[in-house]
Amino acid sequence: MNSDSVRPAVTELRLSAFKSHRGVTLPLTPLTLLSGGSGSGKSSALQAYEILARLGSGESLARAVGEVAGSPTACVPAGARPDEQGRRGFRIGCTVDGPAGPVSLDIAVQAEPELRIVGERLTGGGETLLTTALTDPTRPAVQAAWHTAGATPVTRAPLPDDRLGTSLLPLRVAGKTAGQRLVLAAAEQVVVALRSAFVCDPRPEVMRGARAGGVSAAAGEGGGSGTDGGGGAGRAAGARGNARGGGSGAGRGKPVSGPGKTGRLGGAGATGGAAGAWGTGRKGSGGAGGAGGWGREAGEQCDEGRLRSACDNLPAVLDRTSRECARRHAVLVASVREACAGPVEGLRAVPRQLGEPGEGAATGPGAVGRGGPAGPQAGSGTAGTAGAAGVRAVLDRGELGELPVEQLGDGELRFVALALVLLTGPGVLAMDPVAEVPSAHQQMTVMADGMDRCMDRRQARELVSLAVRMAERGHVRLLGTVRDPAVAEGLPGVQVLHLEA
Repeated sequence: MNSDSVRPAVTELRLSAFKSHRGVTLPLTPLTLLSGGSGSGKSSALQAYEILARLGSGESLARAVGEVAGSPTACVPAGARPDEQGRRGFRIGCTVDGPAGPVSLDIAVQAEPELRIVGERLTGGGETLLTTALTDPTRPAVQAAWHTAGATPVTRAPLPDDRLGTSLLPLRVAGKTAGQRLVLAAAEQVVVALRSAFVCDPRPEVMRGARAGGVSAAAGEGGGSGTDGGGGAGRAAGARGNARGGGSGAGRGKPVSGPGKTGRLGGAGATGGAAGAWGTGRKGSGGAGGAGGWGREAGEQCDEGRLRSACDNLPAVLDRTSRECARRHAVLVASVREACAGPVEGLRAVPRQLGEPGEGAATGPGAVGRGGPAGPQAGSGTAGTAGAAGVRAVLDRGELGELPVEQLGDGELRFVALALVLLTGPGVLAMDPVAEVPSAHQQMTVMADGMDRCMDRRQARELVSLAVRMAERGHVRLLGTVRDPAVAEGLPGVQVLHLEA
């Protein structure tokens, strides 16, 4: 038992057979950057992590793989040949450190001819805690065996083949024997770490196309928006769909209910923020799946106070965070001052006047961005805004006046969004943390593919420097990819892993 490490965190990512990777193990520190040429597998590594995180949050295998990779076959290693039954697949895993010590999780996924988890192994404390195997291909289930260490050494039962068995254990294991308690501690540690991930991909074109108050009129890539502009189902708007209502049993203990809570060990509407971070929780900030970016149904009214993956609702979130913590906001302004050209004396959200046109904003009924068709009234500016007219984010340039942030360059706009993410906590981000675990015992992991995209070296280095300062507090971890590893040279605590094509 490692009692010193109270915040579960993924410390190793294994890409046993995934896309271009075979037998690759990546050690993860609080601040890890992946570098390498095009085709070296930087983005693939983050995709493998995101699939594990989604499965740990209770998503179905089809949803997790489809949202991240597009199709199951896209995850199969290049050159992999099918067996006699025409089966191909991929294997990924991770190690999570925490109070229960190092716990390893590995899964084998069959991608063809049908998608299913055909094998799962959870180990910790010198014991094999869970194994699953596909014994009857005609049934949508695997045979599971978990450690008991009582009168019966193991307990056997079927589990669905489209869910992560580890996330289901807290609802299946009684916890009466020492072996069962070890299984529960290990499973909950893995679930907490995986659910604490936030994928951040600020998209300037989507941020500029957002309506007043931050509600994006863009339908997202590959998804149409719902009624009254409730949010697109695609990745561009940050919505992930699949309203899980708290996941598939990710947790243990007494059922919880009420505003913003469902299920066990954490509802999808949880809003508890990390200690010392913005967003220490607001009662009733969302229903089942309403607050989490991965748990929001397309068309459902979204919480504009929680930053989405594409950061298209940045003005509304900035309006909230600037009021909640002046000290953190001052740090944000100082960082933006270092990264942006020209004077910067402040950064704030200001009311937008009724009828005021937005810079590049989609207007008129049914306005859409990149992707599918919009639903009724999408883009009309009548729902989800902060008041009737909403807010817009502006930079205070001193004697030069105010500058709307959407007029910043792509690199500057991405910097503002990523800096805001690093300075916040789960209560401000559209994610699904474990509500029943104290925030002081959780550690958020920000995943940023192409972290330095559109930025010059000065901006990228300032962003990494900010990440270093926040990681030192122990509540934020960062896994990102960069084109130029030199942006981290000389900075303490930054691990740069170079991947070969």
